[in-house]
Amino acid sequence: MRRAKIIGTGAHAPDRILTNAELEKMVDTNDQWIQQRSGIRERRIVDDKEATSDLAIHAARQALERAHLAPDDIDFIVVGTTTPDMFFPSVGNIVQHRLGFRRVGSVDLLAACAGSIYSLSVGAQYIESGKYRRVLCIGAETLSRITDFTDRGTCVLLADAAGAAVLEASEDGSGIIDTDLYSDGQFADLLYMPGGGSRNPATRETVDARMHYARMKGSEVFKVAVRMFVECAQTILSRHGMTAADIDLFIPHQANLRIIEAAAKRVGLPMEKVFVNVDRYGNTGAASVYVALEEAVTAGRVKRGDTLLLAAFGGGFAWGAALLQW
Repeated sequence: MRRAKIIGTGAHAPDRILTNAELEKMVDTNDQWIQQRSGIRERRIVDDKEATSDLAIHAARQALERAHLAPDDIDFIVVGTTTPDMFFPSVGNIVQHRLGFRRVGSVDLLAACAGSIYSLSVGAQYIESGKYRRVLCIGAETLSRITDFTDRGTCVLLADAAGAAVLEASEDGSGIIDTDLYSDGQFADLLYMPGGGSRNPATRETVDARMHYARMKGSEVFKVAVRMFVECAQTILSRHGMTAADIDLFIPHQANLRIIEAAAKRVGLPMEKVFVNVDRYGNTGAASVYVALEEAVTAGRVKRGDTLLLAAFGGGFAWGAALLQW
């Protein structure tokens, strides 16, 4: 079976930077507390007129430019997001129209922060099957829109950004070796947003109860997230007869530095082989792995022939891993 490979990456974050010092004035917290528990120094936040599709379009345009492609060269668009502009049309629809794509198919996937791996996996399978020649994969979030800035457990973490990757069939054996996707609904109450859907539609009562913001049980999420990272990483490596020693760079979901460090240690990866940018961006959900990948490529941390391990987890819980040769 042929492989899908990444031929162009892109990323975009809003101009506004929200620092820990600013958060000290908004909620009962301080820079030392935030950095000790998350490793985050600052995060990017959209302005009042920006939406998720605006960030997605910037990232997609950059990925297309780096792949030396035009919108007409793309056959399908898949977007991972928890924070679409609206329930419908999808972010994929908006990106397709505003960038001048042909009337290609598009779809949004909701797998919370695992939307990066889910969208990459879905895009890769369209290439592998021969259905499409090229697929644009996007992860985009405006998590600040569902952040309760009176809750220090979440407001210090969540942020906004978008990342993208263009996939096409590999002709030299490089590309995405494998992906694994998982979910387990028993952990749904650890990280979720109760309002806004059919269970608790928007009413004065649900708004007053602050049900349209993300809620998280931080210590429980930490324990489950580390286990998920480790299990999916070990499973995908074992399936291909690999160990941590075979990995040149690990690019995890940038949720929390403590989670990243604990997972890397248990997998057997030194931090020198782990790409981290959570200190500058915070948790950007489905965008984070794409943004980190783009930065790693731009910084020269990724070389031709390198073996990369990507992994992410999110509310639901949903999680997954991807193994690829650059």
